[in-house]
Amino acid sequence: MRALAIAATGMNAQQQNIEVISNNIANINTTAFKRSRAEFTDLLYQADRLQGVSNRGRDATVPEGAQTGLGVRLTAIRSLQTQGSLAQTGNQLDLALNGRGWFQVTGPDSEILYTRSGSFSTNANGQLVTGDGYLVSPTIIIPNNAVSVSVSQSGLVTAVIGGQTNPQQLGQLTIANFANESGLEALGGNLFRQNQASGTPVVGVPGDPGYGVISQYYLESSNVDSVKELVNLIAAQRAFELNSKVISAVDEMAGTVSKGIR
Repeated sequence: MRALAIAATGMNAQQQNIEVISNNIANINTTAFKRSRAEFTDLLYQADRLQGVSNRGRDATVPEGAQTGLGVRLTAIRSLQTQGSLAQTGNQLDLALNGRGWFQVTGPDSEILYTRSGSFSTNANGQLVTGDGYLVSPTIIIPNNAVSVSVSQSGLVTAVIGGQTNPQQLGQLTIANFANESGLEALGGNLFRQNQASGTPVVGVPGDPGYGVISQYYLESSNVDSVKELVNLIAAQRAFELNSKVISAVDEMAGTVSKGIR
């Protein structure tokens, strides 16, 4: 019976839906994490009677016909790039993006990667790096004798050096925008890579039209809503159970038919 295969696709789809929801919940405290949403589409249809054709060669045409759907499949897992709330940390090297934009990071093999997580530190050479030790691009070097570091909303980095009164300019942070942020390839570790789906990066200065601003002493929180994810989880669980009941019902029907044949 086709219903067995159709219900099986439904169970598989809801299992994938639950996997997406579970990943959202697992990253509820991940800095700048963007929740995802599973999107589905129906499968092919089997036509038992075509609509719009002549009724046995006569002038009258079949108005609707009969088409049986063959199930569902996963079509995309969409990353929802909504702004997360800003949480104050008190750390002068914690930077949050408020609005559109991505920090640029020099990853392995000198490849430029992108992140929304601004939890930065300095390495042994005073260079601004991510938690995994990747250099922030453009390179910012903070002197060892720096008393304090300031980052303006436009990304201008200055520091007060010991023995001096006037702040010294250290560099200018830039951020990148993409035509399709959801198309970026997730690499883990809060890092993303550009590809043909995302388009090429357009680099600009924070605060310019179309670009967000930088907030020092803050980090962007995950945009996961725990209540909403719990509701989605319950709905996905119920849908999975309904598909499993369809399989049980079809199995009982098949058993009735086999007993009648005997």
